[in-house]
Amino acid sequence: MKWAALAAALLLGGCELIKAAEEPTDLYTITPKSTFDADMPSVFWQLAVEAPNASANLNTSRIAIAQSPTSSDYYAKTAWTDRTPLMVQTRIVDSFENSHKIIAVARESIGLRANYVLQSDLRNFEAMYFYGGMPIAHVRIVAKLVRMPDRQIVGVGTFERCVRARADKVPKVVEAFDQALGSVMKRLVAWTLAAAPPRPPNDETPYDIARYRNPANAFLDSANCPKGNDASMVPLTDE
Repeated sequence: MKWAALAAALLLGGCELIKAAEEPTDLYTITPKSTFDADMPSVFWQLAVEAPNASANLNTSRIAIAQSPTSSDYYAKTAWTDRTPLMVQTRIVDSFENSHKIIAVARESIGLRANYVLQSDLRNFEAMYFYGGMPIAHVRIVAKLVRMPDRQIVGVGTFERCVRARADKVPKVVEAFDQALGSVMKRLVAWTLAAAPPRPPNDETPYDIARYRNPANAFLDSANCPKGNDASMVPLTDE
């Protein structure tokens, strides 16, 4: 009887796990940037975009939330259509293509003979709940433009935006993520195209080591994110 009861309990537990795995999950994605300033420079080199590095809590397809500055959690029964770094990588590539200002751009994984490689760290991609009111989508990317084949870093830039959702509902939060990442990608594309000479690098291309190795020349573009406990400057979606 004991063995029969144990077998029944294991069977019931297995059925519950299968049931949980089969529960529907709502999938969401982010759109690429398609509008850019007309005065962006055109370049004649090829760019490979690496998948952003990300901490373990962001290196997943689940949509991350933060109930406090030191905690991390996820929305239930919802996910991105891909792991977050891969989704962001794809949208960055799409955004460069939409700019029509570069000869060729592709994921680093396809083996493109690139003149430059864009490496990045996805530092923030979560919905913050600890400022009160509706959640705030926080996106921050730190990028490095690397000249090939000598692998010299020719530019370092940080891009950060925050957007408040109009309701505490996942579709509205996703809209805020879409706007925040779109703003980041617009500035990341413009910075990348201006960070290196318009022609492919060669032996005659001057290498301004004072410019590229001086930490004071690291580019920072951060706006609309809370300062201390003050989140009054964070715009609502579509503002």
